[in-house]
Amino acid sequence: MQAAPVRATAIPSFTTALRAVESLLLSSGQRTARRNAWTSVLEDRRRAKDRVEAQRVLEQSVSRSVSVRP
Repeated sequence: MQAAPVRATAIPSFTTALRAVESLLLSSGQRTARRNAWTSVLEDRRRAKDRVEAQRVLEQSVSRSVSVRP
C-alpha cells in the first residue's frame, strides 16, 4: 500500500515563521516584553507623526494670520 502524496497548501509568511522561531527560543516573558517594546515603538512613531502634522498646521495658520493683517 502506497501513501498518498502530501502537498503544502499554505506557505507560512515570514512573520509567522519568525514568531514560531521566537516561541522556540524565548520564554513567554521575553516574548511579551519584546511585543510590548515593539508596540511602544509603533506608538512613538504615531505620536511623532502627529507632532509633525500639528506643527505644520500651526505654521500654516500663523503664516495665514500674518498675511491677512494690513
